[in-house]
Amino acid sequence: MQQIQAEIAALNSQIQVLQQERAALNINNAISGGNDSLVATVEAYRRQARENPQLSAELKGIDDAIAALEVQLHHKQTELTCCQIESKQLTPQQQLDEAKRVAQVHAQRINQLAGELATEIRFLKACADQLSPMYWQVYYKPFITGFKTISVPYVRSDGEVWSIINRIV
Repeated sequence: MQQIQAEIAALNSQIQVLQQERAALNINNAISGGNDSLVATVEAYRRQARENPQLSAELKGIDDAIAALEVQLHHKQTELTCCQIESKQLTPQQQLDEAKRVAQVHAQRINQLAGELATEIRFLKACADQLSPMYWQVYYKPFITGFKTISVPYVRSDGEVWSIINRIV
């Protein structure tokens, strides 16, 4: 990570040197803007570019170098960010503890829902027990069957190993 930070500092330094060099070249060949019109200013820059093709090429080269260094700088900054994120990652034991806490929350919710479902099934069985005699008289068959094999999932743990079991309602 320190190497990447050093490379970023070197890239920033090189970009700054090139920007200063470019500014110095522009100052030496500055066009006096004064109160000239926009057309006159444009013509002055065009004339300067025709008269100083070497300067224009040098400025273009500096601009291209700055752009390339800025791309490299962006890549290094991204690499540094990734390294910083990786260094903040949890140890395997911490990840395991966090995952167990999340699992425990889900297990508690499953057990809560299982309790509610078991209660609802008991209420339904009570309704079925009450309706079945009348239902038999009208339709000649039972209203609801299968109450002896109804089960709901339940999560239990012995401390290390968790099990999902089906409790008969």
